[in-house]
Amino acid sequence: MAAMMASNYSTKEEDGHPAAAPTHGGPGAVKSKKPDNTAFKQQRLPAWQPILTAGTVLPAFFVIGLIFIPIGIGLYVTSNNIKELEIDYTGVDINSPCYECASNFTWNSTTSCNCSINFILEQPFESNVFMYYGLSNFYQNHRRYVKSRDDSQLNGGSSDKNSLSRECEPYRTNDGKPIAPCGAIANSLFNDTLELYYIDSNGTRNLIPLVKKGIAWWTDKHVKFRNPGGNNNDLTAAFNGTTKPVNWRKPVYELDTSDPENNGFINEDLIVWMRTAALPTFRKLYRIIQKKSSTTPTLPSGKYVLDITYNYPVLSFNGRKRMILSTISWMGGKNPFLGIAYMTVGSVCFFLGVVLLIIHHKYDNRNNSADIPN
Repeated sequence: MAAMMASNYSTKEEDGHPAAAPTHGGPGAVKSKKPDNTAFKQQRLPAWQPILTAGTVLPAFFVIGLIFIPIGIGLYVTSNNIKELEIDYTGVDINSPCYECASNFTWNSTTSCNCSINFILEQPFESNVFMYYGLSNFYQNHRRYVKSRDDSQLNGGSSDKNSLSRECEPYRTNDGKPIAPCGAIANSLFNDTLELYYIDSNGTRNLIPLVKKGIAWWTDKHVKFRNPGGNNNDLTAAFNGTTKPVNWRKPVYELDTSDPENNGFINEDLIVWMRTAALPTFRKLYRIIQKKSSTTPTLPSGKYVLDITYNYPVLSFNGRKRMILSTISWMGGKNPFLGIAYMTVGSVCFFLGVVLLIIHHKYDNRNNSADIPN
């Protein structure tokens, strides 16, 4: 026993190496790094490892093809049934009615420029019609641009210049006053005004009513954006001590003075713009044309006039502007990509299934004939 204890507690160094530490469970024992003996740590969990054979792979290819192709055809046909009309009103072409506005208007212009574009609607638009404005070559996905906002301020928090986010620079303060709302996103708010008129057989212009509420996400309108001061309807006092963004012509509390529920930070045009786009070419919902009668189309075929108050210059960054009229379906707006993707995947799977079936049938017969004894 003494010899065993002596061997365990030996302090003698051999070959220049220190003596081993005690191996018993005493205070100085070395803790083992071996994982616990459990099914998870020892990788003994049950697992399913499928064996891929012709009897399982070939039916899977055919089933995927037979399911995806009809779905793709349905999605593609539904998308094509959606009616859509785009009108570019940038004014790049010298023959465009908006050419003078595009050439002379800048961010520093103090007066608006007006132009009108005539167009013909070949087919009537049934049900509700959605009016969008579209921009091209506008990179709302730029890293600094996306971060240039203060969500606390937009949620009704303090607009004190010392509490505003540094990400709003250089649109954080102006003349020593905090900007409301601060940041590059709000500063570049789209502010063209679009009005649509129907020209009847007598040549009379009939204004198409455009609904400006209900265009923003419900969560944005009722959760993410709030005016300071709670339910205080006196927004002039609520925004006292702040100033408008540099490129704006009027302060935030005058965005819609006719409707207190659509003014200030809860203005739906502002809310829609603040939800940044992922691609440089995008569209955002501007207005809704609601269907009023079940017997008449929302927009009958015929002549129309689009009156534009040109406030938003885009030529400085080689951008384009357009107005889009579109109906929707159960799958949303017009987008044939999803239907094409389904049909492509289904066709490829069906084709691979046929090819693999021929290969399997050919070589399986050879193997069977080779197994037959002479």
